[in-house]
Amino acid sequence: MIFGVVADVHGNFTALARTLARHPEIAFWLCVGDLASSAGAYPESVAPLYWIKGNNEAFDRVDAFRDGSDAIANLHYIPNGRRVQVGPITVAGVGGTFAPTWYETPARDLPRRLRDDKRRHFVREEVEACKALGPVDVLLTHEAPTPFWVTLPSSTAPDKKWRRNVGKVPLAELADALQPKLHCFGHHHVHAAFERNGVPTVCVDRVNRGYLLVDAVTFAWEAHAAGL
Repeated sequence: MIFGVVADVHGNFTALARTLARHPEIAFWLCVGDLASSAGAYPESVAPLYWIKGNNEAFDRVDAFRDGSDAIANLHYIPNGRRVQVGPITVAGVGGTFAPTWYETPARDLPRRLRDDKRRHFVREEVEACKALGPVDVLLTHEAPTPFWVTLPSSTAPDKKWRRNVGKVPLAELADALQPKLHCFGHHHVHAAFERNGVPTVCVDRVNRGYLLVDAVTFAWEAHAAGL
């Protein structure tokens, strides 16, 4: 069996639908977050799509998906710190971004603000809950584990670029604890692959540019360019 992984849809449901239609044989797909449109819409998927939150979501709807008061056919939200059985594989996730000033806050106490909703972050209690799950087949996070180096333009010299480690320690520690057969993340809108502490780790590009197909037995994966 083969499953797919997509990332950072950002409301581009046309690109998502094109990718899924390209592979009608795929039984289910995983998404590493940033699924919603800017208006807070979520897609109607032709195949089961299991997703974690990113930092760009409609967070009232995310809470409603988690609590079961909102539902869309074939769309399955994975709350932070939970493990789910998806076909033959186990999947766990920690979605959202890391903010040191909010990391020790209980998730239920993260402020809900119209323009600065702190529910976009993950917190320690969610990471610890995920660690306690034990081994899983696939770990989904929105941000990267450390180290993950990206090249960024300089804010003071536009003609120069510099490299920065944007990976997060709590996510590296989480992957080390769970030892998944595959760790996928997004957020940085690039494709990159590496192995850290024995864990195959992939940054999945935006859905309009690419996606992964993964063997559910061996967890060998292939990156594919998005079809036009």
